[in-house]
Amino acid sequence: MDIRLAVPEDAEAVAALRRIVFPYLVMKPELVSYALTTRTPEEHREAWVATEDGEVVGWGSGGSNTWTSDEGVSMIDVYVHPGYRRRGLGTELARIAQDHLVAAGMKKIRAFATEAAVEFATRQGFEPTRLVHYSGADPRVLPEMPPTPADLEIVSIATVTAEQAYRADVVAGADEPGDSPNDAVAFEQWVKDVWDAPGLDKELSAAVMAGDEIASFTAVERDGDRVWSGMTGTIPAYRGRGLAKLVKSVALRRAAEAGVVGAFTSNDDVNGPMLAVNEWLGYRRVATHTGLTRTL
Repeated sequence: MDIRLAVPEDAEAVAALRRIVFPYLVMKPELVSYALTTRTPEEHREAWVATEDGEVVGWGSGGSNTWTSDEGVSMIDVYVHPGYRRRGLGTELARIAQDHLVAAGMKKIRAFATEAAVEFATRQGFEPTRLVHYSGADPRVLPEMPPTPADLEIVSIATVTAEQAYRADVVAGADEPGDSPNDAVAFEQWVKDVWDAPGLDKELSAAVMAGDEIASFTAVERDGDRVWSGMTGTIPAYRGRGLAKLVKSVALRRAAEAGVVGAFTSNDDVNGPMLAVNEWLGYRRVATHTGLTRTL
């Protein structure tokens, strides 16, 4: 076994490993490479791979949360191929990532764990804080399309500007459940993390427009015949009109027409409105992760 820094050339192997470990997550190889080559000093982001005979069998990463005003908040992500577990790889990858964050001056670490990994995470000093549910649906089988209000228009995200999308994302995400508020993301950071990221499919992503303002939107990330709902949000002034249900219905239909057969998403356990929307659309739960934090 060998643990080394991850490089862009690992992207295909890392994406394949992630699909084995988390078949309900969607991450194309180009996004792995992009993340490894566009890091900024402020992110304190680093990643490592565990290999055996040249095969990538484990991943570990750590970096700061650049979207929050909470000082010193960071994140780690660790997973190991099922055939290589209980050999200490996860423990070592977690140690390396946490040591890196401590050296960077971080004060708190956030992580997510599957049901089987919660005990492992608590042994690392993490405490459970929340639950996040993952669901999947077939976009070719959907309920009847909701009507579009006469005063609104549905467009592809490809037709809006980055500035319009940023404003909507920031406003709609301000009260999103989480361990830290999403209240301090700069436009340049958002463009790098979201708008320019190769996973975002702007043609499949959809928005409900009220004049020049985005009232509701859903961001779709695609990898082949699978898509992921990266974020669906409605700005407060337009909530209560069923726009999230409408915009996701449009995006999923477009995805099915483009050959997508699997759609996946996640929702915080306390986000009742979006859980109800996704259940109406046909999403069914496939996994639950526990959110955990550790104070350094």
